[in-house]
Amino acid sequence: MLKDLIAKSRSYRRFDESVPVPMETLRKLVGLARLSPSASNKQPLKFRLVNDAEMCAQVFPLLAWAGYLPDWKGPAEGERPAAYIVILGDTELSNSFAVDEGIMAQSMMLGAVDAGFGGCMLGSVDRPKLRELLSIPERYEILLVLALGKPVETVVIDPVGEDGSIKYWRDEQQVHHVPKRSVDELILK
Repeated sequence: MLKDLIAKSRSYRRFDESVPVPMETLRKLVGLARLSPSASNKQPLKFRLVNDAEMCAQVFPLLAWAGYLPDWKGPAEGERPAAYIVILGDTELSNSFAVDEGIMAQSMMLGAVDAGFGGCMLGSVDRPKLRELLSIPERYEILLVLALGKPVETVVIDPVGEDGSIKYWRDEQQVHHVPKRSVDELILK
């Protein structure tokens, strides 16, 4: 059921690094993006796929993890992503990507969960260094990086507390808690 798939599609930040994400799986995720709606049907997004362990190790330090957890520098060795999809905007096809970027990223994340993986959408990226590392031509704007792998953490959804804070947090057992507003709070009357 779609609701279950969406509920399981959390922002996972810790993975079993020893479980590879096959290139064929990454290609299938791009296939889902390809089938997704595109503003004016311009289809301006391109994708750079990374699943080689050595290259993944080089991509990892170019990303920032979990802004609400300032003392956490990201997943430790052994818990890092086994693959990345870099979402790129082709500036020769469009100069605006925001709608497509979100739609296609979510389509791929749902596909990852359906395939037994999980991930995290990362916008905090050292773009110049990533461009150099992956030899990305200047015509492509680096929009997002999807970090993917087999999740090894539990992520739960909690109601927003009385203090109104939406900041995610981890408890003593390292369970990742994500406060979500109620449906009634989202609907204007």
